[in-house]
Amino acid sequence: MSSYCWKRAVLLLAATSLTGLACTKNPEVAPADKGAATPQAAAPTPAPTAPPAAPQASPGAVLTGIPGMDFSSLPPAAQRELASVLSDEFCYCGCPHTLGACLKQHTGCKHAKKMARMAASFVADGAAATEVINLLSQYYASFREPRVELKVDPRMCMGDANAPVTVAEFSDFECPYCAKARPLLEEFAKKNASKVRFCYLPFPLPMHPNAIPAGRSVLWARDQGKFWEMHDALFSNQQNLSPAALPGIADKVGLPGAKLTELLKGDTYKQELDGFKAQGNAANITGTPSLFFNGRRFQLPPEPDVLSQSLEDELEWRANNNAWAAD
Repeated sequence: MSSYCWKRAVLLLAATSLTGLACTKNPEVAPADKGAATPQAAAPTPAPTAPPAAPQASPGAVLTGIPGMDFSSLPPAAQRELASVLSDEFCYCGCPHTLGACLKQHTGCKHAKKMARMAASFVADGAAATEVINLLSQYYASFREPRVELKVDPRMCMGDANAPVTVAEFSDFECPYCAKARPLLEEFAKKNASKVRFCYLPFPLPMHPNAIPAGRSVLWARDQGKFWEMHDALFSNQQNLSPAALPGIADKVGLPGAKLTELLKGDTYKQELDGFKAQGNAANITGTPSLFFNGRRFQLPPEPDVLSQSLEDELEWRANNNAWAAD
């Protein structure tokens, strides 16, 4: 799967289902109310004739003249979508301006510039203006929503244990989108090791037959002091994670594969794995990868710039007692 297809798929899922997920619990989504009787619709009332709409400003007029920002490298179609976002979306800094007006009139606003950069990234990946507005709205709303309390295992975390932000990922070893996100998340965590503690929580999905034995195997490797080595090896061998193949993967990371063979014959680690799944279910996740910043649901594509902005915003939110800093 190409990088563009992956990013586009995640954008569409985030904008339409508000999940930001790729691998879902159910491989197929049933049509709503299938088989239910449909009530007879009443005859529509003729709508009054609306006055002609005012002509929209050209994308060039909306996107130019913004101090410190240049969108000229975007393709024409992306510029049109971005111009619509800037004209229709309001800034979340609290000023009574559209995003575009805030960028030109309220030049000290940090949030407007960050919103614009995020929107430009999304339209460059093919998102429509309506999708981008949905993504921005759900992102900023997530800061005011109740946080989820997650119990993580420090042996399955990287970064400073006292870091101000804990990023928790629910993931499935057979999910291709988790494999795509893995290097981006690990690079982000290592780059921000003093600010971020990155923790892994297994969440095997029912349509992936080998996700449970793989999850049990990584918990076993954790107890041998080689969690991350096994974690990475499982993703590197994602196409063959059958129980018969797992001992060989263990051998390659320096663990006794024969012991893993015996372990997989029983139900060791099954209860603990069920505990991680229960946490995910309690957090209302429906698929993987699912990310949480200090218990705040992150429902955007896990790309470097977006992750960095979310970290910056989380630090600002915490520093100002769950509010945005005044511009």
